[in-house]
Amino acid sequence: MGELYRGLAADSGIRVIAVDTTDVVREAVVRQGASATAGAATGRAMTAAVLLSHVLLKSPRDRVTLRLDGGGPLGRVTAEAGLDHAVRGYAQNPDVELPLRPDGKLDVGGAVGRDGEIRVVRSHAPYGDPYTSSIALTSGEVGEDVATYLAVSEQIASAVLLGVHFTGEGQVDAAGGVIMQALPGVDPNALTLLEANIRDLGQLTAAMRRAPLVKVVEEELCWGLGFELLTDEPFQVRFECRCTDRRALEALAYFTPEEREQMIAEDGGAEVVCHWCGERRWMSPEQIRSLHGAEVRCPECDTLWHREGQPAVYRQGELCACGRAVELPD
Repeated sequence: MGELYRGLAADSGIRVIAVDTTDVVREAVVRQGASATAGAATGRAMTAAVLLSHVLLKSPRDRVTLRLDGGGPLGRVTAEAGLDHAVRGYAQNPDVELPLRPDGKLDVGGAVGRDGEIRVVRSHAPYGDPYTSSIALTSGEVGEDVATYLAVSEQIASAVLLGVHFTGEGQVDAAGGVIMQALPGVDPNALTLLEANIRDLGQLTAAMRRAPLVKVVEEELCWGLGFELLTDEPFQVRFECRCTDRRALEALAYFTPEEREQMIAEDGGAEVVCHWCGERRWMSPEQIRSLHGAEVRCPECDTLWHREGQPAVYRQGELCACGRAVELPD
């Protein structure tokens, strides 16, 4: 379990949200068999999603999804979290590893890439449409990208610290993050001191290995700012995937009926692996053939647009992966 704390500093002029995600990120890395670089990118994204849930969401039923697509060898990095404090995340290519940077740190920015965007999706269940906003990536290092997103898209001046540290044996031994936001009326001198404290701190995970995160926040990041802890007991953060047998089966609907029959003929069924948690499920011929109902597919590339009894994959007028405009029946 991870632990999340909320607090205020500088006479309520600075909002502080801090989360220790060491156990959560460690579980995700093990489940996905991720390399250190991929695990660091995924862990930072998962930590950021948890923090963003406390900045952007109002209901425990809402979710925030963070996607970084920078054109790097990791592919897209995605994380999802909510105010229920359940989080999950993955990188498209979790086995990618890059050489260390000249300063000895993991090259997360090189793995994520910088030629792309950071996208944040807020899903308000069960009402309303998802709200999506995006901006160009700043560095691909995740923390700086999230801070820029908050400043540009949400008009919230924020300092965002994220980190994942691995032992020499490739195990996660520290992971976490802190968001500090300037609230209306904050004393400019307090912000100057906060900036100096952040510079003096160095790497967040190094500080977490010498003291509990809440102490790092109180005694180092908020030194001289009068930190007030608002959470009597920390919120318990957990890795949790929402995959089910039904969702695994529905994933096969993206294959054409002919391709599904080929799976049955050649393999006697199909194995579905969840990219979020690594869970493997075997689908029998009977289960696969239960995927019936009228389908609408792209006439250009055969991508599934809609299947009867299932929520629409694409909306009318959206662009398919091949660039063709989606046309759905009334």
